[in-house]
Amino acid sequence: MPKLTVNSIEVEVEQGASVLQACEEAGFEIPRFCYHERLSIAGNCRMCLVDMERAPKPIASCAMPASDGMVIDTQSERVKKAREGVMEFLLLNHPLDCPICDQGGECDLQDQAMGYGLDGSRYKETKRAVEEKQMGPLIKTIMTRCIHCTRCVRFATEVAGVPDLGAIGRGEQVEITTYLEKTIASELSANVIDLCPVGALTSKPYAFISRPWELSKTESVDVMDAQGSNIRIDSRGNQVLRIMPRLNEEVNEEWITDKARFAIDGLKNQRLDRPYVRGTNGKLEPSSWDNAFKIIAKQLKKVKPDNFGVIAGDQIDAETMFAMKLLMEKIGSPHMDCRQDGANIEGSARAGYLFNSSIAGIDDADALLIIGSNPRIEAPVLNARIRKRYLNAGIPVGYIGPTVDLTYPTNFLGSDPSVLQAIAEKKHPFCKFFKSAKNPMIIVGNGLLIRDDAKALLNYISTIIKNFEVIYKGWNGFNVLHTAASRVAGLDISFLPGKNGKSAKKMLKDASAGKMQMIWLLGADEIDTAKLKNTFVVYQGHHGDAGAHIADIILPGAAYTEKNGIYLNFEGRVQEVRRATFPPGEAKDDWSIIRAFSGFIGHPLSFDSHDACRQMLFTNHPHFAEIGQLHKSRWRRIGKPGKVFNSPILPALTEFYMTCPMSRASQTMADTRTSRENNSKPMAAE
Repeated sequence: MPKLTVNSIEVEVEQGASVLQACEEAGFEIPRFCYHERLSIAGNCRMCLVDMERAPKPIASCAMPASDGMVIDTQSERVKKAREGVMEFLLLNHPLDCPICDQGGECDLQDQAMGYGLDGSRYKETKRAVEEKQMGPLIKTIMTRCIHCTRCVRFATEVAGVPDLGAIGRGEQVEITTYLEKTIASELSANVIDLCPVGALTSKPYAFISRPWELSKTESVDVMDAQGSNIRIDSRGNQVLRIMPRLNEEVNEEWITDKARFAIDGLKNQRLDRPYVRGTNGKLEPSSWDNAFKIIAKQLKKVKPDNFGVIAGDQIDAETMFAMKLLMEKIGSPHMDCRQDGANIEGSARAGYLFNSSIAGIDDADALLIIGSNPRIEAPVLNARIRKRYLNAGIPVGYIGPTVDLTYPTNFLGSDPSVLQAIAEKKHPFCKFFKSAKNPMIIVGNGLLIRDDAKALLNYISTIIKNFEVIYKGWNGFNVLHTAASRVAGLDISFLPGKNGKSAKKMLKDASAGKMQMIWLLGADEIDTAKLKNTFVVYQGHHGDAGAHIADIILPGAAYTEKNGIYLNFEGRVQEVRRATFPPGEAKDDWSIIRAFSGFIGHPLSFDSHDACRQMLFTNHPHFAEIGQLHKSRWRRIGKPGKVFNSPILPALTEFYMTCPMSRASQTMADTRTSRENNSKPMAAE
């Protein structure tokens, strides 16, 4: 490893590190605009200039590899003057609009102009102006501010995998633009807002809303998908104004999806803020909590425990499911399920439903087989990590499903289940990649798990695992990519049918036939509500979505930004959402609704606070107390021989922008989906 001297301090860095990284390692800040740790080196802002011994002029430290014996000076008079000159050039055409710029207070250009620039300029010429660009409903552009650092271009091309951004013109006429003035065709597009150091790209929905120093900042976790990206919720008063990413190298690095960032305007629309009861006229009418509980209790007395069931939705926290499970045990009903989509997966073999390799483990994989999943829309940040692994190592990626654009080259093997059988029997050409791989990886999506023949297909996958040593000591290459944030926690606490209990699929079928007299929907909206017309339905949730429309009683709950709760992502990593604002009106935390109802019917649960509920959860399931940690499990063969159907294996999700009550209530998500759809339409002939 090379050793070099920075400002008289000797430092040792890894082979391949840059001089800039060596300076940072030695404890000296180097200003930069174009350089970013996760993007390729451009070397075009020249702000990172330093002096190197025997060099005739200052060098760009981001583009210079560190080598043994180098002597670097970051504080010489020549470096100081060079940086002042660079800053003077960068500000040559920059508009003086800091008072109205949304980047104000968080602007790298402001900070570095104060730290490394001059207090005046020698240039009196007319500033150039650049027309604004159309980048869709999410990104606002003021391109006169652009300093051509090309961070946005490199992100779109390298990380997102959509080369929609580029530079046109030469010299002073250079402009960053999208091709054909269209929306950036990526589910990660808004990360360029965070990357832009000058305010040329800002958030369009957040424009002129607030200043950063006015906001309360709450660290939390995204529940729009099952990856559990770490986020920061910025709120003012009782209103969530924006979502920002938090750094977590093992989960989401520093990226989040557009849905995680912008679906928050759905928090203001179609909210349930008081209990509702369906009257004799068939319409839902506002009610008190006591009256709603009284009607539910009266109905529950009429119904035998065997005719009462609960279905939990995709964004329910662990404490709420735990409380509901305890209540169901007191009532005596075994009918509960956290798999509202009907996924054929059991809670007995934990390694059989986790992303066992971990998200960071993708960086070690050398062959990948994706079955029944489209990670680009089911977990876009994970998909970007797969793309990064492909770019770094060129790993072969096999895909069983329909042809889709995953942003990296893929071997499309077809969508027929016979392909899986052929690989299991070592008769498929893709077998050669798995045979030569040291760390082969399989990703199974919900598209396979929701099939009636899922167990038979999982049996083939178990055979593949055995034949190609996908699992061995130190490596587990079997991974399930869930789409529901609540799924792993629900499976871990066994929020599943008990002895002789019915699954969500069976409950809905029996309800349609009049055999289930009462069903409690715990935030469950992604179901066929038409099957519940002959059943008494209690809906507990935060939006007036599908479940609320069919309900006889509505109990208003809290969205994920309005409560404290535990979620496990698809790796099984324990993470915590924290309350940023309070639920609207009379809405309450979901666990507290269940606790209050349990006392109302004479079966009080043995806790009276959220902390007590959580401690009881920790006692019953100790690994839930390990916040931020992964709790790995021993592998057991999954699936069993059975009949395989001829229907094609398809991903469970075909839609990205509007997949839950909150995102369906978001005007921003609706506009973005429309904009993306318009992009894909062929242009009319002139």
